[in-house]
Amino acid sequence: MNLRAGNYRIARGGLHFQRPYLDNGARRFASRLMTALPVLVRSALPEDDAAIRTLNERAFEGPIEAKLVDLLRDAGQAVVSLVAVLDHRIVGHILFSPVTVAEAQAGLRAASLAPMSVLPELQNRGIGSRLVLDGIEACRQRGFDLLVVLGHTNYYPRFGFQKASDHGLASEYDAGDAFMVLELTDGALGKVRGLVKYAAEFNDL
Repeated sequence: MNLRAGNYRIARGGLHFQRPYLDNGARRFASRLMTALPVLVRSALPEDDAAIRTLNERAFEGPIEAKLVDLLRDAGQAVVSLVAVLDHRIVGHILFSPVTVAEAQAGLRAASLAPMSVLPELQNRGIGSRLVLDGIEACRQRGFDLLVVLGHTNYYPRFGFQKASDHGLASEYDAGDAFMVLELTDGALGKVRGLVKYAAEFNDL
């Protein structure tokens, strides 16, 4: 994998709350973002592919994340893919794909958040967090029990993510504290342990 795993460059932004798994700090954070840009968040469509590719190339200043999105989508591994639309233009994107855990109770479903992007000129305007929160909710509705992310340690905890190592989980990319986990189903963290492996497409970059 060549995806800056230990220092993943997630493009940032913010809005939307009212989720039962958010703590009080995250709720206060979300409340402050109620004046954020009025984006529409919806599922990505095939006709969005080119705009999503350009968006990721601009947000990450290179082709790696854009290629990852293409690989995951083409392999049917994009379990949730959402876009943020502002003035009829795609300005943000988030994707979730399945992961496996070395020791997991049968039937438990887990996914990774990667990548997430916002146009550089619109970052810190309420788009990224809207994508994260709506993406988390979409995963919960699709029956996922856990989410993991390689991301900023001063950003993702506001959505409820915790250090994965505190729950006996490890990343195959030696990410340290940047590897975090979010429980979507009560008790799910007590049913997993060991190495978390990403989709094979992460190693095709």
